[in-house]
Amino acid sequence: MTIILHHLENSRSQRIIWLLEELGLPYEIKRYERNPKTQKAPDSLKAIHPLGKSPMIEDDGDVIIETAAIAEYLVAKADGKLGAPGDAKNARLYTQYLHFAEGSMMPPLYGLLVVGRLGLLGLPARKPVGQMVTDLLVWLETELADRDYFAGDQLTAADIMMSFPLEACQLRAGLDDRYPNLQAWLARIHARPQYRTALEKGGPYAYA
Repeated sequence: MTIILHHLENSRSQRIIWLLEELGLPYEIKRYERNPKTQKAPDSLKAIHPLGKSPMIEDDGDVIIETAAIAEYLVAKADGKLGAPGDAKNARLYTQYLHFAEGSMMPPLYGLLVVGRLGLLGLPARKPVGQMVTDLLVWLETELADRDYFAGDQLTAADIMMSFPLEACQLRAGLDDRYPNLQAWLARIHARPQYRTALEKGGPYAYA
């Protein structure tokens, strides 16, 4: 059966389109637009899953949510393509970064978004939350000092998971020329034809 991806415009679910393109799995996109005033997902997504969040996929009668869980599911469905490398060290890095993207990177990035919308009320929190993001970027820059990708010398699903938070950092959280290794990694993934195809299929995406 064809996988159905419920994709919210200009969102983290863009990663799943890219992953599906890299894996070569058959899929169909059902695209949803944000509320122009609130920027929230439409209530129609709640007809698929009560939480109404994207991404989510339907496959063989099941609905799967959570980006990393979807990535693991799709990698397994593609017989391990883009999955954990064979050596123990890079396999550990693969698992680490597959979950680091949402577990460690996204909370302070979301915090920056919230405090930015609070105006003057958010000023006291802006500096400490911004420092959290900077600390993460400084460390990640050292992680890519001696390898091209987050789990070794080849692209894996861990890189696909890391793409959204680092693209968001490049857009609005200080990922600039101070981080040449991270910028080189972004240029590397953006040059992939599967990434470009995913952009064409996913619609407007502010972070590429």
